[in-house]
Amino acid sequence: MREFSDEERDQIRGDLIEVGRTLFSKFGLQKTTISDLTEEVGIGRSTFYRFFDSKEALYLVVLETEGETISRELADKDLREGEDPQAVVEQFLHFLFEEIETNPLIRQLIVSGELDRLRNHRTEAEREAKRKEEIEAIRAFMDPFVERGDVYSNDPELVANAIAAIPYLTLHEDDIGPEKYPAVRDFVIKMFARGLGTDVE
Repeated sequence: MREFSDEERDQIRGDLIEVGRTLFSKFGLQKTTISDLTEEVGIGRSTFYRFFDSKEALYLVVLETEGETISRELADKDLREGEDPQAVVEQFLHFLFEEIETNPLIRQLIVSGELDRLRNHRTEAEREAKRKEEIEAIRAFMDPFVERGDVYSNDPELVANAIAAIPYLTLHEDDIGPEKYPAVRDFVIKMFARGLGTDVE
C-alpha cells in the first residue's frame, strides 16, 4: 500500500471535504455513495477508508467545517453590541433562517432529514456537547439581556433553547405553503422577538 506524504494526505483530505460538501449539498447523505466521492477526488475506495471510517464520518467533518464558517459570519454581525433584545433576536433568527433556506448543505441537514440519519454516528455525549455548544453560542449575546431583566424570562437556558427552536419552522414550509411561508416566517420572528423582549413580570 502506497504511503502518502503529509502534504499529499492534507491535499486528499481537503479534496474529500470539498467534494463531500458539493455532493452532500446536491444529493444528500443517503444518495451520495463512497464511489461518487472517490471518483471525484481520483482515489480508490480503500484509500478513502484511510481518511474516514464512513461517508457519515466525512459528512460530520464537512458539517463541522461549515459550522465554523457560519460562526465566523455570525460573529461579523456583532450581535453582542446590540442594546435592544428584540432587534438582536430578530437579526439572529433572520440570519439562521437565511442559512437554512439558501445554504444547500444546511437545508439538506435540516429540511431533508439528514440530521436523523446522523444521530447513530455520534455518541450521546457528542450529541449533548454539540447541543450545548449551539446553546452557548446564543447565550453569549442573550445572557446580558436576561441578567438586566430585559426579557420575559430570567432563565437564560430557557431563553436560549426557545430561540434555537424557532428555525425549525422551516420543517413545515410545505405544510404552510410556499406562497404563504415567507410572510408566516417573518411574522413568527417578529412576534416571538417582541414577546421575548417584554419585561419580566
